[in-house]
Amino acid sequence: MRMMPVEHLHLEHVLQTVCVLESVVLRSFGPEGGQVLFTRDTGQAMLSRSGTSILTALRLEHPLARLVVECVLKHSTVTGDGSKTFILLLASLLRMIHTTARKEPNVSRTYNSREAAETATARHLAEKMLAFALEELDDLIAVGVAPYGRCLSCEDFTVKTQSSAHTKNQCVQKLLASFFHSRLGRTHCDFISNLTCELLTRWKFKNDLPSLSLQFLKDNFPALHTPVSGFPISCSRFVEGQIIHRDFATPLSKTDPQPVKAVVFTGYLQPKLLSAGEVLELGCGERGKEGSIVQFSAWAEKSLKCVIASLQSLGVSVLLSAVKQSAAVLALAAQAEMCVVECVSEDELSLFAQLSGAIPISDCCLIEPDHIATLTFCRPILLGAHRYVHVSFQESEDKVEPCSLVICGPGDGQTDQYACAFRDAIRMLLSTFEPSDMSANTASKRTLQSKKSTFLHTNNPTPNVPPFQQNVLKPGCVIPAGGTFEFLLNHALLQHGRSCSVSNGTNIGIPAVSQLLANALLSVPQQIYSHSPRCFLQTQTRLQSVIQNHSHPVSLVYKQEHNTILVQGGGKSECPLEEGKESTHCCRAADVSSEVFMWDCGLESVSCKYHLLLAVLQCLSSLLQVDAILQTHSALHFQSPRLANISWEGTEDEGED
Repeated sequence: MRMMPVEHLHLEHVLQTVCVLESVVLRSFGPEGGQVLFTRDTGQAMLSRSGTSILTALRLEHPLARLVVECVLKHSTVTGDGSKTFILLLASLLRMIHTTARKEPNVSRTYNSREAAETATARHLAEKMLAFALEELDDLIAVGVAPYGRCLSCEDFTVKTQSSAHTKNQCVQKLLASFFHSRLGRTHCDFISNLTCELLTRWKFKNDLPSLSLQFLKDNFPALHTPVSGFPISCSRFVEGQIIHRDFATPLSKTDPQPVKAVVFTGYLQPKLLSAGEVLELGCGERGKEGSIVQFSAWAEKSLKCVIASLQSLGVSVLLSAVKQSAAVLALAAQAEMCVVECVSEDELSLFAQLSGAIPISDCCLIEPDHIATLTFCRPILLGAHRYVHVSFQESEDKVEPCSLVICGPGDGQTDQYACAFRDAIRMLLSTFEPSDMSANTASKRTLQSKKSTFLHTNNPTPNVPPFQQNVLKPGCVIPAGGTFEFLLNHALLQHGRSCSVSNGTNIGIPAVSQLLANALLSVPQQIYSHSPRCFLQTQTRLQSVIQNHSHPVSLVYKQEHNTILVQGGGKSECPLEEGKESTHCCRAADVSSEVFMWDCGLESVSCKYHLLLAVLQCLSSLLQVDAILQTHSALHFQSPRLANISWEGTEDEGED
């Protein structure tokens, strides 16, 4: 093994690496962002706006860049969103830390070079910022951001969002529209949003929380959708029952009984074992060898016939197999007019078992009624250029009516992007609506919230409202899109920094950390409104006026049937809106006309934003902990604990070793 020179990393190296990634994702960031075209070595072209697709398509040689992309992908796997904002915030934080570190006086005396001193200062700032976020950020969001949004309810996930005058709630649709707009563009945004809302409505289990239904969709999405290329996205639709992405291995009988009974086999269909006292005599010698093979084959065929006959006696006419069965099994099943579907994926068999209630079995001799599923029908279905197996289940009171989503696209690349967008949208909704850890449970948290409620609303405090009850962030919290979250959290961070700067000195360093994080947050709306800086200033000014005119946030709920705004406390304000639209937000009745525009921009998840900030700060701290990169000509099989801060990079060229 040959050792190559060590590449020492400084703050400027980290900043340059992240800025290169930032320049790539900025091309498709924001509502005015475009699509990025990639060409592979095979000549295949990929056109995408998805940050995850763009970052994974890059050929990254630098290990630091690969580390950043890995952090982005891990975050996107959980929340389904925020990959481009992740890179943007990370680059902004690094720039501001770099500027702060260069201004730090008298630090070069302790270190050998200016670069080492700046790196040490940056590492210290990143650690303090991460510690501050882990301890304080959830409370600041709960106090300074969440009250200006609203929380989705269980009814929001069951209302069919169709264009009619009787539509009561479109918050989920607006949340999805904002998501798909940033992923797929403006053209098919509304259609895909409506399709996703219908998917949520169809798969809403009775008496269950939305988070449970969303978790089910997330776990079973590979088996719940079928990609079909060669058709426009507008041809996407729902198909009753489940589509199994395999074809029949035996001819389908034209006179299938109704209802159809099916069995799921996880192993091979084999002859029955010899019972006690039963002997299979085989000849010996060279002449008896051929006879023994024939005799054994005859016995095996007879035994398999008994197995097939046993299945027929139970009414089974469909066999779903996880493996490829032998030619003898297929021949005997065809003679018995029994359908066999081979090599069914584990995901599809698991979904079939959940929907039918049947238990998969590996030994055909142990079949009981619990292993048999009753189907309404089992028939072939042609989707695009492929033929699949289409099954439908009997109705049940405690279950939904199963359906499969057919996702169409002009080409394979576009179809895959649409499918990934659907999958990530479900992840985003699950992260939004699942129970959050951002709640205060200890006495110290209650004290902190009481203090923050004081400095955030110093204009007119409200002693009648218990701060602890208001400041707990509930699941399903959403906020208007277009930089609203960043503007509100920026104000909360600056207020928190000012309050700590006048304290008794117990929070030394927090004002600087709050200032850095607050300034970095503004880089997101600056890029959103990069095409019009005037819109950036107008939005910031309007939000500041809303904050300053509040004694505390007041919920406004637009009541469509009366065209009025119901203000918390019993007051009413006339606010006619266009037919079919609604506005649900937190501001005064006098400010409704100036704030309705924010809700027309769509919605975004507060929980996803919170997890995004934590992920960025954790990635920032990890990046700045790397001291050097040591390249080798062979993969290392060990790592010394003393070299924990060194990034190892092995090459594939081992011919010289």
